[in-house]
Amino acid sequence: MTDSPAYQRVLLKVSGEALMGPAEFGVDMPTVDRIAGEAVAAAQTGAEIGLVVGAGNIFRGVAGVARGMDRASADYMGMLATVMNALALGNAIERAGGMARVMSAIPMEAICETYTRNRALSHLEAGRIVVFGGGTGSPFFTTDTAAALRAAEMRCDAILKGTQVDGVYDSDPHINPAAKRYERLTYGQVLSHDLKVMDAAAIALARDSGIPVIVFDIHKMGGLAAILAGGGRATVVSE
Repeated sequence: MTDSPAYQRVLLKVSGEALMGPAEFGVDMPTVDRIAGEAVAAAQTGAEIGLVVGAGNIFRGVAGVARGMDRASADYMGMLATVMNALALGNAIERAGGMARVMSAIPMEAICETYTRNRALSHLEAGRIVVFGGGTGSPFFTTDTAAALRAAEMRCDAILKGTQVDGVYDSDPHINPAAKRYERLTYGQVLSHDLKVMDAAAIALARDSGIPVIVFDIHKMGGLAAILAGGGRATVVSE
């Protein structure tokens, strides 16, 4: 056991795109294994970790709508895709020597556990990494909102938003080399400036629950451990 983490219980949000690695579609297993390995290493410090994963590497509900699908049907397809990603992460966590439980907001008992708050809390307290799939279980909500909801339900100390860059910028730094990076922001600044941290519903829920959102680069080796230790390069969104 190493030093106690700065955040005892956290919700890690990983986008579906992060699981693609260098590919253009699908799941890149070396990338999934690396993320899972970092989660296991973090859990070994004593941190309790919940994980919500997106589905942009497989299917986006909004993309389905753009192609003419009914929004609710498209969102359900996206939720099913998050379960696929959750299963990949859960399996990778087990291979890395951790204990994982995949829970879905949409009942599918033959594949994984159905999410209930009390059962998820029991898993976290037992040292298991809980991978939440199925979004909120309802259409019209993003996986960002699902992450904020699960963080509030699990009484998490922080939401860790793993992204493709090392914090929040006023524009895409991959396109604009002069993009301004923020060290700290308030929830109000994120909402008023329409900064693309998480969607408005997720930020509002994090604010109302008093849970800080820490945005960091999910691809930086050791990034998760550094954040949990109270350091690392990131943008902190709080009051």
